[in-house]
Amino acid sequence: MTQHASHNIACLLGPTASGKTAAALAFAARAPVEIISVDSALVYREMDIGTAKPSKEERAIAPHHLIDIVDPADAYSAADFRADALRLVGEITARGNVPLLVGGTMLYYKALTQGLNDLPAADPDVRATLDADAAREGWPALHARLAAVDPVTAARLAPNDSQRIQRALEVFMVTGQPMSALLAAPARSADTAALYRFVPIALEPSDRSVLHARIERRFDAMLANGFVDEVRRLRARGDLHAGLPSMRCVGYRQVWEYLDGAIDYDTMRDKGVFATRQLCKRQLTWLRAMPERIVVDCCAGDVSDLAVRAIEQVIAG
Repeated sequence: MTQHASHNIACLLGPTASGKTAAALAFAARAPVEIISVDSALVYREMDIGTAKPSKEERAIAPHHLIDIVDPADAYSAADFRADALRLVGEITARGNVPLLVGGTMLYYKALTQGLNDLPAADPDVRATLDADAAREGWPALHARLAAVDPVTAARLAPNDSQRIQRALEVFMVTGQPMSALLAAPARSADTAALYRFVPIALEPSDRSVLHARIERRFDAMLANGFVDEVRRLRARGDLHAGLPSMRCVGYRQVWEYLDGAIDYDTMRDKGVFATRQLCKRQLTWLRAMPERIVVDCCAGDVSDLAVRAIEQVIAG
């Protein structure tokens, strides 16, 4: 196979509230850029406030892709993202524009840059069976069941981590093999990915307390802007439930609990802030495992300028 010269593609990654949107738009003001969202919450329509979706005005500055493409009742996987992102990078490049990937869903970034393992697609029948078992026996019992067939995966999951326990049992029931063994197999990588060199630019805090304060302010602003009403409207559709990937997004899960009457308003607010901080911590763990990343301090006063400079360097090669 002939070796093509690989294009450098800048990927602006960072935890929630690190200033990714502002930095991306600052770059868009200087170059013919099209932004590809790397965010598993922004794909959903009707979920605007709690996802901190870029506004109509912000989206008018540059074309944005992979935002508002899926109904909240439907699923969108890392494999879907990988296929869509590779296609879009090709189309944007062909138009003579600069593709810029922006977001914080690290699993999407990993799927894009390292390929995907051969895990089976979700099986609704198997999931329904497992849900029924869990309703009867409880998730800790299913965790014990998982430990018997896939001790490696069970060891890293909490006994109540329903989503991941269900997925690991589902994989075993569909393939007859433990998920840990399938994940240890080398990933398949599509040829198209080899055409591009994805370079991560990471917005990371020099002082995590600054980011924590931002997260708190942003969550309060979402609540002030009608976040609870947004979730109320989604519930009123009648076809959504708390177990869907869309409703498990940070913030939505906590507001859903509040609307269920399970917790009061102040508890919902505190749990929402805490869950966002936990997400931020996981995102930073992922980023710090990328030795090739270019780090920009998201606490710096001129963070957008620093990020723009890094993006320009990456594209210049």
